[in-house]
Amino acid sequence: MKKEDCHKILFRASGKEITIYSSPSSEKPIIYMNTFEGEGERVYQLLRDAECPDFTLVTISGLDWHHDMTPWEMPPLSEGAPPCTGGANEYLRLLTEEIVPKAEEALLGPVSWRGLAGYSLAGLFAIYAAWQTSLFSRIASMSGSLWFPGFGEYISAHGTAGDITHIYLSLGDRECRTGNPYMKTVQERTREIAAFCTQKGIDTMFQQNPGNHFKNTARRTAAGVVWILKR
Repeated sequence: MKKEDCHKILFRASGKEITIYSSPSSEKPIIYMNTFEGEGERVYQLLRDAECPDFTLVTISGLDWHHDMTPWEMPPLSEGAPPCTGGANEYLRLLTEEIVPKAEEALLGPVSWRGLAGYSLAGLFAIYAAWQTSLFSRIASMSGSLWFPGFGEYISAHGTAGDITHIYLSLGDRECRTGNPYMKTVQERTREIAAFCTQKGIDTMFQQNPGNHFKNTARRTAAGVVWILKR
């Protein structure tokens, strides 16, 4: 990615903050990434230093994580933790019907393909979205919360909504070392979903990284985006 090629565009939609790091050329890939505020800039700077093809990155922050990124309701994981309230379908409509069209209006021309990326609960959402909409063809889920109750069963019982060609999954090798009965299954569930996607003919990568859920989050995210860009 050429460091001098991008300019930044910002807008808001329903309280979300959207930043477009735009390629100057048309018919380039576009990656949408749900992220914490500030993390998108860190990931983008890593991508600028990576040897990957030109593309446009769109980051979305200001999210209500336990609502926007979760496919259905789930009680709090621990005392004092927020419950998950299952607003993924509502947020997906905002993403596909408002954010994506407005972002792409700002570009010089059409895109070649769309990808969706995210870390943690945003990684869960990225996989879920691929089963709901045909808008995205490449998915990157880094340390995705694929331990989410019933999620693996949902994936295996339903087909993708469109032609998903590539899926990248990554996980820290210490993430399953927890006493929480749900989260301790994350490695097993992630491997199961990777195997299922491979069986369905999707070009799938499962990458294990050293460390827990919070180590090198920006670098892990950038690695996933680079992988789907280079396929």
